[in-house]
Amino acid sequence: MTQPERSRRHVAFDWGGVFTVGTFDGRSTARLAERYGLPVEEVRRHYFDLVHHLEVGEWTLPAFWDEFSGRLGLVGVPYEDFETLYLGSVTRNEPMYALLSRLPLDVRVGLLSNNYPVVSDRLRQDAAFARFDALVFSNEIGHKKPLPQAFDALADAMKVPRETVAFVDDVEENIVAARAAGFRGLLYHHERHAEFERELAAWFAHAPTESA
Repeated sequence: MTQPERSRRHVAFDWGGVFTVGTFDGRSTARLAERYGLPVEEVRRHYFDLVHHLEVGEWTLPAFWDEFSGRLGLVGVPYEDFETLYLGSVTRNEPMYALLSRLPLDVRVGLLSNNYPVVSDRLRQDAAFARFDALVFSNEIGHKKPLPQAFDALADAMKVPRETVAFVDDVEENIVAARAAGFRGLLYHHERHAEFERELAAWFAHAPTESA
């Protein structure tokens, strides 16, 4: 990827479905259903009924499991078993991690993710995430995409004009919200990664230089 030497354009990403192959929620609920011999539709119904409490930081992960396991009839299954399976449900999208490592240092890089306690902590510990200049997690700010407050928090953390930031997400609703908030929105799908890289390169290539 090439771009002007002193680019004024920057980029921010979602996590699930962008740095992962498929959604974290979809994979984790499928693994839970398989592990405990439950219908995946039932697991997902209760999961998505409760997960909002995690996404806005109202519940800890153990508190979520207490309620979730009760609804599934899994009372007595230790939280530790759930945490191991839950955290192990990430399938990394390696081309996106490779792209992250190649971004020039004069490009500010952000993350805005609807995420959960413990999971967000693990991401902060990932050495690859040291490249991010701003990490914004819904469970830490109390607001989730597509709410404007979430994008306001990203803009504050990025410390550059929002019109200079392309926001990358795999959900159309979030792209619409990002554009309404003043960002450039880029819709992503891992099966079209090469096409996305070309689109991102074009965004950087047309950035004004410092002398402009």
